[in-house]
Amino acid sequence: MTLRTWARGASALVAACMLTIGGASAAAAQVSTASATVAAAPTLPPTGNILSAPPSTSTTITPAVIAKAPAAATAAPVVATHTGLWPLVWANMSGALLDEELSCIATAVYFEARGEPFDGQLAVAEVVMNRAYSGRYPPSYCAVVKQPWQFSFVRGGRFPPVNTSSASWAYAQAITRIAKQRLADKLPDDVLWYHADYVAPVWGRRLSRVEKIGAHIFYRA
Repeated sequence: MTLRTWARGASALVAACMLTIGGASAAAAQVSTASATVAAAPTLPPTGNILSAPPSTSTTITPAVIAKAPAAATAAPVVATHTGLWPLVWANMSGALLDEELSCIATAVYFEARGEPFDGQLAVAEVVMNRAYSGRYPPSYCAVVKQPWQFSFVRGGRFPPVNTSSASWAYAQAITRIAKQRLADKLPDDVLWYHADYVAPVWGRRLSRVEKIGAHIFYRA
């Protein structure tokens, strides 16, 4: 989608240009996968490969088309740790089928973080959602996940097969339901990038480190 503000005058064109320049550095985002062993967690298969994403020279800014849900009102806030999330994950392992957009989030969680603690999986889901809301990335969850040079498990805009009978897929779906309903929050809304802790990409030096969760390090601009 491109900005369609040309007919609104010179001032709108200048504003659009400034937004485009502002989003250029964000296109250098890289996400990566890693696995970690968590105490009390089930034994899960390893994650996929690490992505090396070359920076882009420009990014088209598009308005988000998915509305972000307000934080859920609960009597006591859920502690977004592996142990604290267990009751929510258990309660959300079954439910309504995920639609196409939410299935894209669950697929990203499955391939990027199925070896991570639940709070690490939630963080990956939130990065996908944050990107869709940011205006710096495509404005839908599936478009964010399928954007070229972002997620290493995506090949030519296609996802590899998911073992839908596995516990990992059930957990990924539960984490997606939790993230979408904001039953628990792990990361601030402006956290858009992460990488594995065993690599040191150059772009990480230009961002502000927020938190290390499992084997992933998360950043904001």
